[in-house]
Parts: sequence; structure tokens; C-alpha cells
Amino acid sequence: MAHLDTTEEAARALFSRPSDGAVVMLNLLRFREVADYSASPQLAPPRQISGAEAYACYTVHTLPFLKASGGEILFEGKGGPWFIGPADERWDHALLIRQASLSAFRAFASDPAYLAGIGHRAAALEDSRILPLLPQ
Repeated sequence: MAHLDTTEEAARALFSRPSDGAVVMLNLLRFREVADYSASPQLAPPRQISGAEAYACYTVHTLPFLKASGGEILFEGKGGPWFIGPADERWDHALLIRQASLSAFRAFASDPAYLAGIGHRAAALEDSRILPLLPQ
């Protein structure tokens, strides 16, 4: 089962966590071989592209909103075989995204202008995980 969107239950749990400071989101991404724009045809490029290319389009769209909300990309890297983990599980790309606070993240994630380009992410991904990390 693919995990591409959050659930209401997961969002409630995240935003009910006590946090005064920054939150870092660990993103694990598995790209589609060919991007699937069937849910957002208005965003589809004129030619067929890979999931990785579609995610690059998502990143270009998203960065101004991320920066405006006080967020930043701390790390971005290519995945590979697990050192500790299931041998049959693969992640193509990993990111650490820092947001100034949970409320800044909520504002970012609900901005209609940001959401207008989220179809690039859906087109790009076969599966994903996002783990919010709060300081102890």
C-alpha cells in the first residue's frame, strides 16, 4: 500500500504534539519510473517525464513557499541499500526539511498557492514516508 497523503488522524496527532521550536521532517521518497499526471493534467508537461523529473518540478514550485514560511532544506540525498532495514525496501531520495514551528508548517501546507502545484508530487511518487522529528 502506497502512502502519499496524510490522514486526518495523523495530522491531528502531529498538531497536538507540544512544540515551541523547529520541526524537522524526514522525507523518504520512491519515484515512479514515469510520472503519472492523470490526477492533475493541468500540470502535466508537454512530454512524458520521469518521477524524479516531476519531483524536481514540485521542488521548484515549493521552494518559495517553504522559504516564505521560514523553512529550509537541511539535507537532500540519493537513496541506496539499507544498512539496517528490509532488503526488499528501497527509497530513491531522502530529504530533511526544517520548519520554524508546527504552526509555520501548518500554514505552509495549507497555503492554496502551494497546494496548486502539489500535483507534481503526486505524479512523481510511487510511495513516500514523512516522519516529523521534534527536539527532546
